[in-house]
Amino acid sequence: MAAPARVTRQVSGGAAPVPAPSGPNRGQPLATALAELPVLDARRQRVPFGALFQERRALVVFVRHFLCYICKEYVEDLAKIPESFLQEANVTLIVIGQSSYHHIEPFCKPTGYSHEIYVDPEREMYKRLGMKRGEEIAASRQSPYVKSNLLSGSLRMTGPQFDFQGDPAQQGGILILGPVNIHFIHCDRNRLDHKPINSVLQLVGVQYVNFTNRTSVIHV
Repeated sequence: MAAPARVTRQVSGGAAPVPAPSGPNRGQPLATALAELPVLDARRQRVPFGALFQERRALVVFVRHFLCYICKEYVEDLAKIPESFLQEANVTLIVIGQSSYHHIEPFCKPTGYSHEIYVDPEREMYKRLGMKRGEEIAASRQSPYVKSNLLSGSLRMTGPQFDFQGDPAQQGGILILGPVNIHFIHCDRNRLDHKPINSVLQLVGVQYVNFTNRTSVIHV
């Protein structure tokens, strides 16, 4: 029998992975604790988080909040991952936000995101995973997923359907888990600290996705 995959935890894109406690069930206690927590879908149905990864691996992206235009543009690229690629690797792609359930559809419509999405309004999973609150100053870099500047991006996220939501200081991250253990955790230090999508897809055996067909940065 092959040895279980090494669990790693990253607190930033440039930090070296930190091994989780060794042993055959590495990552299992945290996965079990997360499995007990509920998330809400767009119809306000409570879903046990564990039901989302009990049959296969899940790639879970936690976003800051649905008013964050940088998160929105990151999710626009997640939306480009073909469902057939995920099915071939037997992987579920999930986005989790921290707003109310009724913000899910207004967020999915402009992003074109059609994979699974839920909300954790009380931020219980964010807390269990130790995801950061506040912006950590890091070396400036241009995220390849950001298509707008601050002004134009913010203007796109205004309107009656985008009322205040969630904790604006909350940062996101990414998680690979299932069917039993957690295999990888990346906690963003700030809003630009997204893990490159293809590098994470590679970890779960999903084939490379070409994201180069994108619009130019909008300057106003």
